Amino acid sequence: MTAVSRDLAREQAAKDQVHEAFDAWAAGTGGPFALLAEDATWTIVGRSPVSRTYTSRADFIGTVIEPFNARMSERLVPTVRHLLADGDWVVVLFDAHATARDGRPYDNTYTWYLRFDPARETEAIVEVIAFFDTVEFTDFWERVAPA
Repeated sequence: MTAVSRDLAREQAAKDQVHEAFDAWAAGTGGPFALLAEDATWTIVGRSPVSRTYTSRADFIGTVIEPFNARMSERLVPTVRHLLADGDWVVVLFDAHATARDGRPYDNTYTWYLRFDPARETEAIVEVIAFFDTVEFTDFWERVAPA
């Protein structure tokens, strides 16, 4: 196997992992957060109450994901539009829909840049850069208190 074909195979494997994780998320049986390394960094770009860089999986999940889910009456369901892989990066563009505890819909479009570290024993996502409509998110976050 040539270096180019190994790189393409690695890209495809990472892309497949992300695709499977999003399928599981949509089905309510898993999700992409399980792919995060414990020391992964997650940067939320923009100006929202949660925009900053988180320096661990636990920090991100505890500060953003758990309070986000606690504001929902019906869970967030993603619909992937595009998945691209280039080197160690997988980029996923997706729409997400949920119902907040106040009965109003939450709809947003996200783009996540996910960087895998192939040098680790188990390939894991070590860095994420996330873009989304921070105005929509901030309205939801400030309007709905967690349960």
